[in-house]
Amino acid sequence: MAEEVPGARIHHEEENLESLYRDVIFEHYRRPHNKGPMRDAQIVTKGNNPVCGDKVTIYGKLGADGKFTDVGFDGIGCAICMASSSMMTEAIKGKPLAEAEEIADHFKKMMRNEAPFLAPANMPDIEALSGVRNFSVRVKCATLAWTTLRNGILQYKAEREGQAAPDTKKEQP
Repeated sequence: MAEEVPGARIHHEEENLESLYRDVIFEHYRRPHNKGPMRDAQIVTKGNNPVCGDKVTIYGKLGADGKFTDVGFDGIGCAICMASSSMMTEAIKGKPLAEAEEIADHFKKMMRNEAPFLAPANMPDIEALSGVRNFSVRVKCATLAWTTLRNGILQYKAEREGQAAPDTKKEQP
């Protein structure tokens, strides 16, 4: 047993926070929001992470105003991937395409430590993924759905504009 340092205090808050984050991730994994195939979606795009074996399909329905009226996902993967996919659907629902792209890009920057990790007030569960940044191989698990969504938006826009769909294979999670 290690000697106690006089005057030192044990901080259980960090342990409790890590436990809370694990609970949030596992709750989204066990009871994912908006999971399942979606009929009549204008955006249907697939992504995979061969390192972990994660595979997702992202579905999006858009209203006449260009906002996501419904967003869903289907697939298989680790707890981090499925939880992040669930959180992504909640974050994007009701947003216009351009804002959804910005949210996806910002999330990926946060996960790659290219931006401070600040969970938006309307998406507090995303904070649970902040610890994933410390494990570079797991960042791809957390960003797969977000990258796949962005690729789907790019493909949708290109098709609407009569252009060839962009090569989204270059952009990895």
